[in-house]
Amino acid sequence: MVIRRSSILAAIAAAAMLAVGTALVPGLPAPAFAVDCAAPAWAEGTTYAVGDRVTYEGGGYTATTTHTAYPGTGWDPASTPALWTHDGTCDGGPAPDPTGDPTPTPTPTPTEPDPDPATPVAANGQLHVCGVGLCNEDGTRIQLRGMSTHGTQWYSQCVTGASLDTLAHDWNADVVRISTYVQEGGYETDPEGFTDLVHTYIDMLTARGMYAVVDWHMLDPGDPNVNLERAKTFFSAVAERHGGKNNIIYEVANEPNGVSWQSIKSYHEQIIPVIREKDPDAVVLLGTRGWSSLGVSEGSDESEIVNDPVDASNVMYTFHFYAASHGQEYLNTLSRAADRIPMFVTEFGTQDYAGEGANDFAMSQRYLDLAASKKISWVNWNFSDDHRSGAVLTQGSCAAGSFGTGNLKEAGLWIRDRIRTPDDFQPSTP
Repeated sequence: MVIRRSSILAAIAAAAMLAVGTALVPGLPAPAFAVDCAAPAWAEGTTYAVGDRVTYEGGGYTATTTHTAYPGTGWDPASTPALWTHDGTCDGGPAPDPTGDPTPTPTPTPTEPDPDPATPVAANGQLHVCGVGLCNEDGTRIQLRGMSTHGTQWYSQCVTGASLDTLAHDWNADVVRISTYVQEGGYETDPEGFTDLVHTYIDMLTARGMYAVVDWHMLDPGDPNVNLERAKTFFSAVAERHGGKNNIIYEVANEPNGVSWQSIKSYHEQIIPVIREKDPDAVVLLGTRGWSSLGVSEGSDESEIVNDPVDASNVMYTFHFYAASHGQEYLNTLSRAADRIPMFVTEFGTQDYAGEGANDFAMSQRYLDLAASKKISWVNWNFSDDHRSGAVLTQGSCAAGSFGTGNLKEAGLWIRDRIRTPDDFQPSTP
């Protein structure tokens, strides 16, 4: 099922609510002196504009961002401080008119909550490439571990406040990869809507102190240059909005295939400057030949990249594997490459290359042991309730809003245990 997205125009209400002092901005509601209990109840499926007021679970809320509360996303006012401000507790009656002649109090500019000092981002800050590794802001080499969403055109209902809380606080995930398919009913059908969906997910991950990998999920056609102009538009918009954050990682080409390394390299060298113009410090992840197999799936190996790397700094190369399909040759290639160039496993599964079939946990563990020994960061595919064995949740879990261990398939239980193992982070100095 393809889910189209309306535009979610990011506009912060407080920037236009009041002038400094007492002057009101015409056309926007006056600041509340009491909660507007006469406001309509919040409802899924409704589009809310900046300044719209609603009631929800006995409280009053004001929208700070124009957005649509898509069914199943869990974007209720209490769960999404990036979209709503809580005005106070509703007493069940209409808000009284102010008496006397008080000076209106400007509505404060909404801010994200202070980061939890125990979160991955609080511990590590802005990441950067150091030699062939990934380092935190203090120069300590680290490994990130986490999950990838499925395509957000199909499974946005699996990316909610509740599901991200589960990943952050139960799974102890460091990173979530936001997979925006380009084709297959994805970005090309609604560029603004899918970009705004990424904005929202980044804000939700930022509030939880997690890193966000922004995945440009090109797959078919396999030549990334086919979507070059779309990619420039997308990454420019994301970097413009989030360039000031320290938790953004850009993955600019999911799985190039059927095209030479020289062509892929040319694409990378045209996209990287677009990001660097708006976000000069972020790590950029570069897809490799043969469905990001370092070329192995097309008869090559890592040597073509080692001998002809992308002309850019602070970049890493991606590797994808599916343990039931990709055996010793692929593992050896990753091991050799990680000694020569910075590597990041942005997608893997314990099943076959289609994310289906029986789990090969033994081979999967060999990959993860290698990753641990060389501090190669990794992200598992995928956090959804798709019918395939590679989706960690049982079917129907997302619609029910149930993300606990009782809703996990065998692969989900296995990968959760490996993400939950303690991180070897050295806290950053304040």
